[in-house]
Amino acid sequence: MFNDIGALELVALVVLAVLIFGPDKLPKVIQDAARFIRKVRAFSENAKEDIRNELGPEFKDFEFEDLNPKTYLRKQLAENEDLKELKEIRSSFDLKKEINEVADAVNGTERSDGSESSVPAAVNGSPTGGPDLLKKGDKPARDERPPFDADAT
Repeated sequence: MFNDIGALELVALVVLAVLIFGPDKLPKVIQDAARFIRKVRAFSENAKEDIRNELGPEFKDFEFEDLNPKTYLRKQLAENEDLKELKEIRSSFDLKKEINEVADAVNGTERSDGSESSVPAAVNGSPTGGPDLLKKGDKPARDERPPFDADAT
């Protein structure tokens, strides 16, 4: 619950409690707070037990932490034997390598294994294959107006 409170923050809270309640009343306040926390925990446990009893015997091992989707998935995957096969498939598949191979094929560059890409030159945008659509065109001269396109306006 308080995993992220550091030592300096804890000291600040103790000093603040002493200043607010005073050294005389502080032990009584701590006892009251501890008693309240115990009552809330007991109430929570009784409510959980009542819910388990109402759900029936098939939910006897039901844990309320399983309602968290991450915990539920982790528990289901831990019980599942197909996880070993999934790990084998996952380890044999290298996504970065596959993406690099596809990018090399599209760009027409040489692959890391030394083989040339099998994509035709026209797709790569070479001068013999047509215009390179990714290349920026030459800028018109300063006095030259761009062509008028009636359909575009």
